[in-house]
Amino acid sequence: MHVPDGFINAPVSAATGLVAAGAVAVSLRGARRELDERTAPLAGLVAAFIFAVQMLNFPVAAGTSGHLLGGALAAILVGPFTGVLCVSVVLLMQGILFADGGLTALGVNITDMAIVTTVVSYAVFRGLLRVLPRRRRSITVAAFVSALLSVPAAAVAFTLIYALGGTTDVAIGKVATAMIGVHVLIGIGEAAITALTVGAVIAVRPDLVYGARGLQQRLKLRVGGELVDAAAPVAPAAAPVSRRKVWITGLATSLVLAGFVSFYASASPDGLEKVAKDQGIDQRAKKHHTEDSPLAGYGVKDISDARISGGLAGVIGVGVTIVAGTGVFWALRRRRTADTSPASLPEGV
Repeated sequence: MHVPDGFINAPVSAATGLVAAGAVAVSLRGARRELDERTAPLAGLVAAFIFAVQMLNFPVAAGTSGHLLGGALAAILVGPFTGVLCVSVVLLMQGILFADGGLTALGVNITDMAIVTTVVSYAVFRGLLRVLPRRRRSITVAAFVSALLSVPAAAVAFTLIYALGGTTDVAIGKVATAMIGVHVLIGIGEAAITALTVGAVIAVRPDLVYGARGLQQRLKLRVGGELVDAAAPVAPAAAPVSRRKVWITGLATSLVLAGFVSFYASASPDGLEKVAKDQGIDQRAKKHHTEDSPLAGYGVKDISDARISGGLAGVIGVGVTIVAGTGVFWALRRRRTADTSPASLPEGV
């Protein structure tokens, strides 16, 4: 759903840029509360994983494909504020290095793909956890439903943005029907990927999943007719998988997906591209500012072998994204540590 330059006029693009900038600023502050010794290393990896999986377009209908947006996955794994930053880092890397998503439309893409998907999915996720049994399976179910709904929500958001600033005269009703219809199907794929990934992490290290914190209820005992908290007996358990092993496994998976599996992804246009072509939205699309970059189109310039070119571009993309993301999140983590250190607290605290 990467919006290219020319779909949205300059005033609305500027307005969404301000919205995106404000949301990123708020998220930078919020992420400092979410990031700790568990989530900080995972956040950069989540960004890299989202980049890798977004390269895997899957067929959803005749001549149409879809790919992960990632807002729900990021919000559940590392928190909603950090999730907005994860997807924003991915969109920035894609726009600058791979000519995917217009640079003047970066505000539109961050608003649509990072903010809307994260806010909607995490709100639905938390709402479902209030009514579902407090079990690990409930996390996976809530992840599936929230991811499913986040994609058509992003399609609705794009339609509203296009209604305000679209550069072609197309009936908004037709745009809405086409966008929502195809993105409901794409949402099923998003939901499956999100649920499988969250379920895999929960299976080995539930403490690393932000959305699963506080999952276990306190053990209650009835004493004198009243329920009181009691220490739950600790059953022997296998040694947990180390965070380092989880991180290495996640990185290896991302590299394999981007460097090898992406070659077999669907070549059909994604939902927005198909709707834009069918409805005439793309009549005023502009060339990307970095279309001549060495990695434009997810291939390495001057390498003729498509498999090697695409695979190498994917590996480079994962590497750049994880470095950029990890750098941002570790800086925020260090800032939080500095802010909460005894030397930084007022006297008497």
